[in-house]
Amino acid sequence: MIPPHTAWLSDAGVKAVCTAVSAEGTPVYMVGGCVRDAILGINGSDVDMATPATPQEVCRLAEAAGLKVVPTGLDHGTVTVVAGGTGFEVTTFRKDVATDGRRAVVAFSKDILDDARRRDFTLNALYATQDGQIVDPLGGLQDCLSRRIRFIESAEQRIREDYLRILRFFRFHAWYANPSDGFDPDALAAIAANTDGLARLSAERVGQEVCRLLAAPEPTRALATMRQAGVLPVLLPGSDTTLVGPVVHLEAELGFEPDWRLRLAALGGDAVPDRLRLRNRDAKTLARLAEVMRDMMPEPEVAYRHGFQMAAHTLIMRAALAQKSVDRTALTALKKASGAQLPVSAKDFMQRFTGKALGAHLKSVEKQWIASGFRLTREELMKLA
Repeated sequence: MIPPHTAWLSDAGVKAVCTAVSAEGTPVYMVGGCVRDAILGINGSDVDMATPATPQEVCRLAEAAGLKVVPTGLDHGTVTVVAGGTGFEVTTFRKDVATDGRRAVVAFSKDILDDARRRDFTLNALYATQDGQIVDPLGGLQDCLSRRIRFIESAEQRIREDYLRILRFFRFHAWYANPSDGFDPDALAAIAANTDGLARLSAERVGQEVCRLLAAPEPTRALATMRQAGVLPVLLPGSDTTLVGPVVHLEAELGFEPDWRLRLAALGGDAVPDRLRLRNRDAKTLARLAEVMRDMMPEPEVAYRHGFQMAAHTLIMRAALAQKSVDRTALTALKKASGAQLPVSAKDFMQRFTGKALGAHLKSVEKQWIASGFRLTREELMKLA
C-alpha cells in the first residue's frame, strides 16, 4: 500500500480526474515518479496517470465531468486534465513500435504490462490506484524499497531506445540509490558499449540531466562512475571529477544547500555552456566565478562587487583547491562585505578632479577603502591624495 500520509491520496483534483476517467469502468492509475517517491517517503513529484482508455475517451469522459481538457500530446497518448487549478497528465497505455535512440513511435495498448516494459527502470514501472493499492507488473517494488537502480529487462535494449537513459541512470543513482550498494554491472557494461549514442542527444536534454544530477545531495560517486564508464569524456571533454568531492563536502560543512553551478564549475570542461545549452544567466555565473578565480580577487572584494553567494563559492573553490577546511567566521565577514557601500562618490571630488582624472581618483579611493576592510570613514577617504 501507498503510505496513508501521501498527499495525492487525499488530493481533490486527483480524485476528480480519477472519478471522471473511470466513470465507465475503465481503470486509471498513478504512475512513475509519484508512486516511487510515495513509497520512498519523498514529496514533490508531479502526479501522472495512466489508463487503457484512448486519448479521445479520456477527453470525452473528462469533459462530461465538467473538467477542462488540454490535448498536450495526443499523438503520444497524453491529455492534460485540469482539476482544482492543477493539470494532470493522463496517458494511454503504450508500447514502442520503433525507436531511433531519441524518439519512439508508439502504439496504444490495453495491457499494463506493455506500458510498464517501455519504461526505463524497474522502480519507475510502478502503478497505484487512487486508494493506494500498488500495482507492480515487473517486480519493481523490491528494487524501489532497496533503492536499487536497474534497467527493465535488457539494459542494452532500454539504452538503445533512448540514449538519454544513460544519463538518467546516473542521475537516479545520485538521487535515489542506496550509497552502500554498487552500480549494476550489466547496466555499466551496456552503458560503456553505447557511449557513441550520446552524440545523438540534443544539448538541451543533456544539460537538463547533468544539472539535475549535480543538484543531488551527493553526486560524487555517480560522476566518478560516469568518468570510468567513458560517459563524461564524451559529454564534457576536459572535465575532471577531482574537485567535486571536496566542494560537496565543504558545502555541507558550511550548511549550504547544494548548488549545481558551483559543482559544475568544480567539474569543469571545454565549452561547457554550449555543450549543456545553459541559460545565459547560468553561463554568466560560471564565467564570473572563473574570472574571480583567475584574477585572484580577494573574497571580501568579490562579496562587495558580486554578492555573498559568489564570494562564498569562491571561498569554497579555493579551499577545495588548497585541500583545506573553511573557517565559518569568514562567512560573517563576507556577509558584511556584501552589504558595504562606498561612503563617497564622484561628486565629492569634483572640485579637485575632472574627466578621466576624477574616475581614476575615485577608483584609487575605492581600492584603498576595500584594502582597509571597508573601515575607512568618509572623512578619511576625503583626505586621500
